[in-house]
Amino acid sequence: MRQVVMHGPGNVQVEDREDPKIIAPTDAIIRLSATCICGSDLWPYRGAEPVDHQVMGHEYVGIVEEIGADVRTVKVGDFVVGSFWASDNTCEICQAGYQAYCVHRVLMGTLGTQSERARIPLADGTLVATPGIPDPELIPSLMAASDVLGTGWFAAVAAEAGPGKTIAVVGDGAVGLLGILAAQQLGAERIIAFSRHADRQALAKEFGATDIVEERGDEGVARIKELTGGLGAHSVIEAVGTQEAMAQAIRSTRPGGHVGFVGVSHDVAIPGDELFMAGIHLHGGPAPVRQYLPHLVQLIWDRKINPGKVFDLVLPLDRAAEGYRAMDERTATKVLLTV
Repeated sequence: MRQVVMHGPGNVQVEDREDPKIIAPTDAIIRLSATCICGSDLWPYRGAEPVDHQVMGHEYVGIVEEIGADVRTVKVGDFVVGSFWASDNTCEICQAGYQAYCVHRVLMGTLGTQSERARIPLADGTLVATPGIPDPELIPSLMAASDVLGTGWFAAVAAEAGPGKTIAVVGDGAVGLLGILAAQQLGAERIIAFSRHADRQALAKEFGATDIVEERGDEGVARIKELTGGLGAHSVIEAVGTQEAMAQAIRSTRPGGHVGFVGVSHDVAIPGDELFMAGIHLHGGPAPVRQYLPHLVQLIWDRKINPGKVFDLVLPLDRAAEGYRAMDERTATKVLLTV
């Protein structure tokens, strides 16, 4: 099969690799219908994380081709969506809704899903079958559910977005944009998007943003305070993972408010005295996407949401390197790879 391998920073190649095989009786093998490039894939691409001949990708949808002897909840021929963390969905942590911290978890990025086929460990707890074989136009949205939609949804839930709330979103990548969609679905009254890019501003508004703030840092915080009577937002999503973004999120939040942080943290440090005096709630980390998948799949299936609009560039798998360049150069928000 063909699979994307990152040989080193900036060096992405598509190689012929062995097809995956059932290893454990709880495994499933899927033939991917689509995969995609994640913003987090850009950290090693840019040299911010070590990488050496690493298989890439952790987002996936496709058709089940083979199942292990112990798999019960999906069958051969099912179209499935899975989380970027494989989980058993039965341990105490999973049952509490934190499948990303399952005691048996497997990070799908270590197996790679930017490929024609993939082995899915813990298939019963990881995969969610759609009600039938989806129409082709639904596949991008179902693809989004595997990570960025579920992560944006978790961010909005962690920030306690809801009726009567003003929510601000730091980060206008795919996760931030879908955090806006999630906040709108959760009933937020006002949604303020931080964005400097006209195309992303337009999509933010389509997803439910009521205000756009182009300022960043202290100027961005001042603008949020101005828009909220000097108090700050009730809820803030941090979807970047940098020091500046986290500081902007915390300082944009009113006392008693909530920050949902899902940007993959890189060298972020929060001064203890600032956190102590902020009087806010912090909740976040790797998103337990599996918790939300059944609900999100149904919303997509019923055509109540269209998160697939975050994909603004579609390429065949063989042109994955071009997709990485486009996202690195910000000429694409998120790239869908067809298989």
